[in-house]
Amino acid sequence: VLKSNNSMPKRLALICFLSLVMAMSILGNLLVMVAVCKDRQLRKIKTNYFIVSLAFADLLVSLLVMPFGAIDLVHQQWIYGETFCLVRTSLDVLLTTASIMHLCCIALDRYYAICCQPLVYRNKMTPMRVALMIGGCWVIPTFISFLPIMQGWNTIGIDHVIDERRHTEGSNTTSCVFLVNQPYAVTCSVVAFYIPLVLMVLAYQRIYVTARAHALQIGALQRAGGASSSSDSADQQRNHRMRVETKAAKTLCVIMGCFCLCWAPFFITNVVDPFIGYTVPDQLWAACLWLGYINSMLNPILYAFLNKSFRRAFLSILCCGRKRYRRPSVLVGPRAACAATHINGSTHVLK
Repeated sequence: VLKSNNSMPKRLALICFLSLVMAMSILGNLLVMVAVCKDRQLRKIKTNYFIVSLAFADLLVSLLVMPFGAIDLVHQQWIYGETFCLVRTSLDVLLTTASIMHLCCIALDRYYAICCQPLVYRNKMTPMRVALMIGGCWVIPTFISFLPIMQGWNTIGIDHVIDERRHTEGSNTTSCVFLVNQPYAVTCSVVAFYIPLVLMVLAYQRIYVTARAHALQIGALQRAGGASSSSDSADQQRNHRMRVETKAAKTLCVIMGCFCLCWAPFFITNVVDPFIGYTVPDQLWAACLWLGYINSMLNPILYAFLNKSFRRAFLSILCCGRKRYRRPSVLVGPRAACAATHINGSTHVLK
C-alpha cells in the first residue's frame, strides 16, 4: 500500500507501467489475429491456427483480466462485489491456463514438424487433430477454473483465513481475496504449469538435439566439398534448411527462458503459500501475478513478430497493403517447406 508522501508519483508510475503492458498486449495480439485472417498463405500453415488461438486467449487476458487486476492493485480496494470477484478470478485462471496450454501445443507441433518426416507430420497433424488440441486448450482449463472456484472447492478448510483477510483493511473497505487450499494449489499448478512445462522441455530438447545433428551434417558437407554440379543445388537447399533449424535451436532457450521467467515465480509461490500458512506478502503475490500477465504481451513477439512471414503481413497491414511488403512466391521442396514454415519464424531472431 502506498502511504508515503511519494505515493502519488509511485501510483502514477504504476498506472503508466500497467497501461503500457495492457496496450502492447492488446495491439500485438490483435495484429497477429488480423494478419492471419488477411494473409491466405499464413492460413495454410497449421501451426498458425495455434498462434491465432493463443493470441485470442492473450487478448482476452488483456481485456477481461488485466484491467480489473490493475484497478485492484492501484486502489487496493474491490468495489464490484463478491460474485464478480469469483467471476473475475475464474476468468483469470481460465485464460492464463489456456494461454499456457497453447504454448505447449505449439511446442508439440514443432516437434512433429522438425523431428519427424514430413509425411509423418501430415498424418499426425490432421485438421481434426489440430481442432481437438485447440479445443482441449480451452476445455481443460475450465475444470480448474470456473467449476471449482464457483463451487467453492478451493476454499474448503480455509474460510476463516479468507474472512480474516477481508477484514484486515477495516469494515469500510472490501478486497477480492483469492486463496486456495493445499489440494487445489497442487492440482491447479500441476495441470496449468508443471505438466505443460515438462512437455515443452522434452519437445524443445529433442528439437535442439535434431538441430545440432543437422549442424554437424552441414560441417561435414562443407569439409567434403568437390560435389558434382548436378547435386550443388540440392545440397544448397539442404544446407539452407539446416541453417534455419540451427537458428531455431538457438532461439529455444529464449522461448523457454521467457516462459519460465514469467510463470515459474507465480506457480512456485502458488504451491508454497498454502504450506507456510499463507504468509507470502501481498506485494510479492502481485509482482508474480503481473510477471505472468507480461507473458501475454511477450507471446506475440516470440511466436509471431520474429517470424519473417508474419512481419511481412504486419507491414502490409500497417502500410495499407503496399506491394513491396507482399509475400513473394517461392517454390521449395517438401522437407524444406516443412522445416521453414513449422519452425514458425522464431528462427529469425538472430538475423
